[in-house]
Amino acid sequence: MSERVLRVGMLGCGNVGAAVIRLLHEHRDDIQRRAGCHLEVARVAVRDLAKRRDVPLDASRFVSDPMEVVEDLDVDIVCELIGGNEPAGSLVLAAFDRDKPVVTANKELLATRGRELFDASDAKGLDLYFEAAVGGGIPLIRPLKESLTGERVRRVLGIVNGTTNYILTRMTDDGSSFDDALREAQRLGYAEADPGADVDGHDAAAKCSILASIAFNARVVASDVFREGISRVTTEDIEFARRLGYVVKLLAIAELDDTERIAVRVHPAMIPATHPLASVRDAFNAVFVEGEKVGELMFYGRGAGGDATATAVVGDLITVARNLVADARGIGCTCFYERTIRPMVEMTGQYYILLRVEDRPGVLAEIARVLGDNAVSIKSVWQEGTGRDAQLVFVTHRAREGAFQQAVAELHALQAVEEVRSVLRVEAEE
Repeated sequence: MSERVLRVGMLGCGNVGAAVIRLLHEHRDDIQRRAGCHLEVARVAVRDLAKRRDVPLDASRFVSDPMEVVEDLDVDIVCELIGGNEPAGSLVLAAFDRDKPVVTANKELLATRGRELFDASDAKGLDLYFEAAVGGGIPLIRPLKESLTGERVRRVLGIVNGTTNYILTRMTDDGSSFDDALREAQRLGYAEADPGADVDGHDAAAKCSILASIAFNARVVASDVFREGISRVTTEDIEFARRLGYVVKLLAIAELDDTERIAVRVHPAMIPATHPLASVRDAFNAVFVEGEKVGELMFYGRGAGGDATATAVVGDLITVARNLVADARGIGCTCFYERTIRPMVEMTGQYYILLRVEDRPGVLAEIARVLGDNAVSIKSVWQEGTGRDAQLVFVTHRAREGAFQQAVAELHALQAVEEVRSVLRVEAEE
């Protein structure tokens, strides 16, 4: 085995960073065989030098200034685990300026500034690896980027946020309200004190843009992704979904249409209870990849957590180290094509809509007229309750998104409709 030593500079030492340090220590012999060198943590930047950390590392290696890590001449590889856009973005660019490859788990940074980062790494011929940015410990990026190079991926569909999946699981299995399920997720550490990034869909949208960029070899940023969160999903919706044979999940969907346009969206949706994604529970993640030749592939596992995510980071560190030893570079940016984003209003799909209505003759006909005028065809309908509790539940055939939203706007204004209680998309093949 080679006695060469490559030194890693770590930016951040939270749950993931600490787990990375422990894995590099515990598996050092296996890592040496795989990487062809020793991997050693040389410097670690942290906010609080006084905080005690459960890692096999001398306190002298911790510093408070992250630039000290990037500029350290003994550091060969920079591992960015701070998160967010800044200072993470500037630190990654500074690492490239100093001819150092980077491993990151920063989905937000990649989803917003991917072009800038990959242009900088390409200009220097340096590696930028990011397996842990999507799906935690689930191998997703490399299979899409390398193993499926010979395939034409048409669709990526998945559950990529563990917090929202846990909340929806509790609402489905226990009948919990959204607020109660969120509080439980926070108690268990699945949700932050401010859960907006998760429940409003921002986290899933960032991951969706990264997956779309790799799957379709074109640059997609987080702002391209249509986004709806789960905060308006009710126990009523969950129950009606069950009666219809569906389960409600927050889905990230990326598609390449026949005109080579990319459609990217994140929203709650009803999926058939028989679909494999319907059985993905609690904080687990799963992603379906559909290709012309391979058909459907499913990647499933723990999508978050320090230890699971650290395995992906360490895998990237080993690959980058092996490339350095061989004086080589891995596959860089694969966004070869300029593709346009298909507007959400042009998408087609099925829809579920729950209305509270006046309990009198002719109401159904009035609603059907509004839907029909907007080319929205009704697949099924039934009434729940009477009097002031009268409700109508509709599931449509496939319709154009823009036309359906226009119909919903007109239903809001219809005297016979007292309240549009819920609208959800239905992801099912007619």
